[in-house]
Amino acid sequence: MRGKLKADAPLAPLVWFKSGGNAELLFEPADRDDLVEFLKALGAETPVMALGLGSNMIVRDGGVPGVTVRLGKAFSKIERLDEVTLKCGGGASGILVSSTARDAGIAGLEFLRGIPGTVGGFVRMNGGAYGRETADVLVECEVVLRSGERRTLAVDALGYTYRHSELPEGAVVVSATFRGEPGDPTAIQAGMDRIAAAREESQPLRSKTGGSTFKNPPGDKAWRLVDAAGCRGLRKGGAQVSEKHTNFLLNLGDATSADIEGLGEEVRAKVKASSGVELEWEIQRVGVSK
Repeated sequence: MRGKLKADAPLAPLVWFKSGGNAELLFEPADRDDLVEFLKALGAETPVMALGLGSNMIVRDGGVPGVTVRLGKAFSKIERLDEVTLKCGGGASGILVSSTARDAGIAGLEFLRGIPGTVGGFVRMNGGAYGRETADVLVECEVVLRSGERRTLAVDALGYTYRHSELPEGAVVVSATFRGEPGDPTAIQAGMDRIAAAREESQPLRSKTGGSTFKNPPGDKAWRLVDAAGCRGLRKGGAQVSEKHTNFLLNLGDATSADIEGLGEEVRAKVKASSGVELEWEIQRVGVSK
């Protein structure tokens, strides 16, 4: 093992909500082969979870059992394969991917500018924004399975639906290949600027938050249903429903993860009572309660 392994590692500093317990073990592999060998040697009973930017995650206050795998700089590299195709490390951010595509004159990946996360998260969740999603641009991804086996999966093998894939539990996405179309870098930048401005205007970006909390139900918007149920500004402990965008939960400073998740469940109950719609969580909730 050449990477970094730490026991009882705090996860709160690594996630956007800045709350939650510790990882039993936190592993940052040196490279793909290091990850492969580590997982091969790890007992099959030990759970494994991949962590990206932590922008779409509530880490419960009791922490995360097993091994949390965090992909560092070694997994942030991007390689141009041809005129319209990029191979991106699983730890590369959406901003880095979209900016690299712009510089290469590759259009169609601008929407990744609007997703606060990494390639691994996009692939697992079929991340999307502003009318496009990962399934539209992904060619294939390379994963390391829980067993340590390396496997390349074509987009059709991932069973994509809205914000969901059938990627195996415990699998870590180490790279993904995206294909766009020829474009003018100036026009691509203009599209990225529009996305950035729209996010700034509508979302609480300068807060401790976790991105979109609930999936949009068919034919509707989660924020509208939350607002109609009277939940704008609703509070529980140190957590609050954003007044700027009601599909965002906020940590006002001292919220526990129990406050945040509990507030989300209260919102779900109020929406169910108000409209009959049962909202589904989009944010991942991981670990054990305290």
